[in-house]
Amino acid sequence: MEIGISTFVETTPDVVTGEVISHAQRLREVVEEIVMADRVGLDVFGVGEHHRKDYAASSPALVLAAAAPQTKRIRLTSAVTVLSSDDPVRVFQDFATLDGISNGRAEIMAGRGSFIESFPLFGYDLNDYDELFDEKLDLLLKLRESEKVTWQGKHRPAIQNLGVYPRPVQNPLPVWIGSGGNTESVVRAGVLGLPLVLAIIGGRPVQFAPLVKLYKRAAAEAGHDVSKLTVASHSHGFVGDKLDEAVEKFFPPTQAGMNIVGRERGWGYYSRATYDAARSLEGALYVGDPETVAAKIIYLRKNVGITRFMLHCPLGTMPHEDVMRSIELLGTEVAPRVREEIARWEAEGGEVE
Repeated sequence: MEIGISTFVETTPDVVTGEVISHAQRLREVVEEIVMADRVGLDVFGVGEHHRKDYAASSPALVLAAAAPQTKRIRLTSAVTVLSSDDPVRVFQDFATLDGISNGRAEIMAGRGSFIESFPLFGYDLNDYDELFDEKLDLLLKLRESEKVTWQGKHRPAIQNLGVYPRPVQNPLPVWIGSGGNTESVVRAGVLGLPLVLAIIGGRPVQFAPLVKLYKRAAAEAGHDVSKLTVASHSHGFVGDKLDEAVEKFFPPTQAGMNIVGRERGWGYYSRATYDAARSLEGALYVGDPETVAAKIIYLRKNVGITRFMLHCPLGTMPHEDVMRSIELLGTEVAPRVREEIARWEAEGGEVE
């Protein structure tokens, strides 16, 4: 069971002071957070790609590369790379470069993204939303298969037997499919035999169990070894020394962040009642002391089949020292609890029904 952190490198106004941290400062902070995650033994750190004022990371590979020489073991991934509006050749080159700097620890999490600002920014038509992703994923996978590539598509100039460099340390360079729970994307990942990441940020996580089964069935029917497939989740949360303290610290920035996005998308108001319901064992919010958060991750593993858990922290702007402490607790207290219980459960033949 792998455990890690994901972040969108938020720069929303501080809910207490109203201060807006600079992009430069937040970027330096997230490098420190990656280094902390490595130091406390976490398995993976993911950085999301956004092209908005309230997020500082438009280039995850650059942020991860800044931390790579300062870390030793932790895997470094995008979360996600908005492949539909990017050039697969540059994506591959950027992460192959990161793979070299980190000596084989880079991963690409490819997705459509949760926002659409990158489409007009890079000159793409939203009417081609699905077609762009399918075509560019096809090219990205061909780029990792061989040094020289011949490829032709609709939305990018053809490539005729050209080499793409540098080559990564890992062969193949890991490519994950990120999904918000769309059945089509889950089936696509299974058919291609690619690892799957599910954004489980609302409702009841156990409702994703049928999607995991669908993913594995599609993979098996396509001839892939299901035992080698990995399923990850990306879920909001925060770990504190004490339950009540963690709950009260995480609520204000979470409410603010969720309502910013909610106003754009027509969601209902994110209230304290919504927050408290999501903190329950069957809810999608992983906030509390180490024992509480560990219990929820274990529950997710046993009932959904997740084999990698990524805690998205922070959701809105929080003091850097609180985020660092949350990462430290996740690595030193939550992860050991989870790994020990899951190892025991699997040794006894435990499996998701």
